[in-house]
Amino acid sequence: MDGSGGDRNGGNGGNGGESLGTVVVAGAANLLIALAKLVAGLLSSSSSMLSEAAHSAADTVTEVLLFTAIRHGERPADRRHPLGHGRASYLWAIVAACCTLVVGAGFSLTHGWQTIAHGEELGDVLVSYVVLGVSFAIESVSLWRGLTQLRQEARRWDVSPHRMLARTSDTMLKAVVMEDVAALAGIVTAGAGLALSELTGTAVWDGAASIVIGLLLLWVALTLIRTNASLLIGQSAPAAMEEAILAELNDQPEVEGVVDLVTVLMGPGQIMVAAKIDFLDETTGERLEIASDQVERRLTERFPEITQVFLDPTPGRSAAKEV
Repeated sequence: MDGSGGDRNGGNGGNGGESLGTVVVAGAANLLIALAKLVAGLLSSSSSMLSEAAHSAADTVTEVLLFTAIRHGERPADRRHPLGHGRASYLWAIVAACCTLVVGAGFSLTHGWQTIAHGEELGDVLVSYVVLGVSFAIESVSLWRGLTQLRQEARRWDVSPHRMLARTSDTMLKAVVMEDVAALAGIVTAGAGLALSELTGTAVWDGAASIVIGLLLLWVALTLIRTNASLLIGQSAPAAMEEAILAELNDQPEVEGVVDLVTVLMGPGQIMVAAKIDFLDETTGERLEIASDQVERRLTERFPEITQVFLDPTPGRSAAKEV
């Protein structure tokens, strides 16, 4: 588009630091939990415990990839990438989700089926219960941090946390919250399967628990892949935010009306705005440049997530028809 353009790729709406901290906390927790579950699984010979170890290992690799995603997405624009690197976050997030799909879900499903088909002989299960209890506490802390950030963002946009989770462009936060919820559900499932196998003397329950854990991971992975694919292709900002941007533009004294408005999520907390603006007829020449700059400045002050603005001075619909 011609007209006024602004670039603020250095920022990400102020939530990059929070998301990075959330990912680091989740990654450290998952690494410790994975090692503990592996030891407990080997000692108890429990299929569900080994599946939980694979689950936590996949989550750990996922956090490393999400950390990479954040770092790549925060790189400034350059000659070959004039719109910045924000969408690299979504690409790396898809890779992370594929890791969860292959490592976590794949191992849990196949190992669970083998346990049901061939059976298992449980060893010392006490350590498994202890590890599951400690893991539940650690995962709860990680989930609490993620939900705290989610609620803060939801309050800012006056929406429910559930809706915020579904619509947020911060795919790192979404991944951490969903994986932590799946982790807590997996811990409960593993504990139940282990207890039922111990009580009944059959490995079917432990194998079934492993399969349920695999299905949980499959659901999380496919959900994240679908979400990030949509963002990578190019998704518009939420309707509520588009309406707020449109209202802000129409409220500017230099603007007669907004002919067209396009928003694109360029990365977590990074939004590009392109608009065809019908400025007042007396706004011409140098005044038009000044007016465009003022409109852009007010827009980015109101919405810190907006990193790029392109304004195209365009006659209104009625004026265009008269010409």
